[in-house]
Amino acid sequence: MAKEELMDTGHVSALHAKHAGLEARIRTETARPQPDTLLVAMLKKQKLQIKQELAQAGT
Repeated sequence: MAKEELMDTGHVSALHAKHAGLEARIRTETARPQPDTLLVAMLKKQKLQIKQELAQAGT
């Protein structure tokens, strides 16, 4: 595996980890009795941006 491929794999792994972390934060916030809807919207936007970046990376 070339060094460039390793960097790409690491970047993609980091994006997957961030995506999962955002998903967990969204679930936690929406489970609260009075969720912060602005925070949830911001987290969902970040999650979508990561999803789009993953799609561009080809995964």
